[in-house]
Amino acid sequence: MNEPIIFCIDDDVQVLRAISRDLKTQFRNEYKILSTPSVSEALESLLQLKNQGDKVALIVSDQRMPEMDGVTFLVKALDLFPEAKRVLLTAYSDTSAAIKAINEVKLDYYLMKPWDPPEEKLYPVVKDLLDEWQHDYKPDFRGMKLIGYQFSPKSHEIKEFLAGNLIPYQWFDVERNKEGCRILDANNIQEKDLPVVLFEDGTLMQKPTIKEIAIKIGLNPSLKNDVYDVVIIGAGPAGLAASVYGASEGLKTLLIERHSPGGQAGTSSRIENYLGFPSGLSGADLTRRAMTQATRFGAEFLAPTDVKGIREKDGYKTILLEEDREIVTRSVVITTGVDYRKLETKGISDFSGAGIYYGAAMTEAASCKDKEVYVVGGGNSAGQAAMYLSKFARNVYIVIRKQDLTSSMSSYLIDQINGAANITILGTTEIKEAMGKDRLEQVVIGNIQTGATETKQADALYIFIGSRPYTDWLCEAVIRNKKGFIETGRDVKGYDDFGRIWKLEREPYLLETSAPGIFAAGDVRANAMNRVASAVGEGSMAISFVHKYLAEV
Repeated sequence: MNEPIIFCIDDDVQVLRAISRDLKTQFRNEYKILSTPSVSEALESLLQLKNQGDKVALIVSDQRMPEMDGVTFLVKALDLFPEAKRVLLTAYSDTSAAIKAINEVKLDYYLMKPWDPPEEKLYPVVKDLLDEWQHDYKPDFRGMKLIGYQFSPKSHEIKEFLAGNLIPYQWFDVERNKEGCRILDANNIQEKDLPVVLFEDGTLMQKPTIKEIAIKIGLNPSLKNDVYDVVIIGAGPAGLAASVYGASEGLKTLLIERHSPGGQAGTSSRIENYLGFPSGLSGADLTRRAMTQATRFGAEFLAPTDVKGIREKDGYKTILLEEDREIVTRSVVITTGVDYRKLETKGISDFSGAGIYYGAAMTEAASCKDKEVYVVGGGNSAGQAAMYLSKFARNVYIVIRKQDLTSSMSSYLIDQINGAANITILGTTEIKEAMGKDRLEQVVIGNIQTGATETKQADALYIFIGSRPYTDWLCEAVIRNKKGFIETGRDVKGYDDFGRIWKLEREPYLLETSAPGIFAAGDVRANAMNRVASAVGEGSMAISFVHKYLAEV
């Protein structure tokens, strides 16, 4: 944590040097002493300190300055640091102005010049003020700050990106948080320019894109190698496992992710059936551990970056990225996983990111405190989200088309849901319509068997239905089934195009696609197990086949 600051301003350089020297002599071990002779520079510095999240404990200002008198300066400083103690340096003739300032700016003390000896006239006064400040002082969050509207799709997108990439940030809802409004006012930012991201160095961006944020925080670095041994596309559990094993076994490894690491598992509030964690762990924790492990072994990480295609020539694969960037590699492991299928119901698209979310239980859960929340889906992801949301919401309703959860959800989750007093399962039910003004306010639910409908209050709706593989970008050389999942191993031989594409004498390896040297693992692969543990297993197994392939070429 940075030291609290004592800030001094006086246009008389000799006086400024003296007050700074005396304060440093007594308080430099606990406080950072900053000074300037310029009012404009002082206001700029205070704004920068505010944006950086620094704390100013005491402001000492001279009264008679050509740019602005001390009382006026302290009024302006009050807007930036209202908790800071304020001391006015005055000559004997200025005492009436100082006394008036006690009422106008809640001046804490006026100090007559000269203050010799400081042991009697300066230090006891300043120490009492600092002790009083310390009594009420609470350290601010140091890191990125995001200011916006709670029900803004753009704000939600940024929150999801930061949370998914394990980047700490502080969220300010401008409709509820006065501090967020103070930051906007101090920087002359209007609400139409939201969301605003304030970085730790004090710089800010208005309505930033995800790419702009990523570049600023160093998530899209320059690449270290001209040619990689293996490029892994997708940073879900399978991709993370592949990057750990690839890098640890000496391969030049690059992991590319279009959004944030962890995949669907990364948004899970609690994974309780993963081997070796009897108390369970969150998807974010699993992702953090895996990313740390991969990075320690030397794997490189590129995100957020979209892959547009793969081109093959002379045994090398060229990964085609957005903005016409290219990466050359000897082998590829595709671990792009699946996306939640969109709910094509009236009104759903109108409130996406404004009360309706796809798998976003972690980042928006706190906003559901004492609210009515609906979860659509009967799989483990839906169950884990419902359990997590039940800690905040007044009521959570699980909407499923089947009679109950037994055919689609693990029994341990069903038992937990049955034991939660504020979770209700709505069987043979579907969402008919979502309604509201600028955010979700109501849902129309319908009984599939009877056709009866009801309109219910709904403050949030979380959707976890079906899965759609992210494979639209792949070339024709990689055979996929009718649903878009990638075929691997012997299964590719059943397709008519296999003979035209595959020209090697050997058969494809177990996780190899119809294109030699291109492998697939995890949920994106046809007939995958759809479990975190199996995805991790396949990701690590893919690297063993990469070694075999590289030994051939």
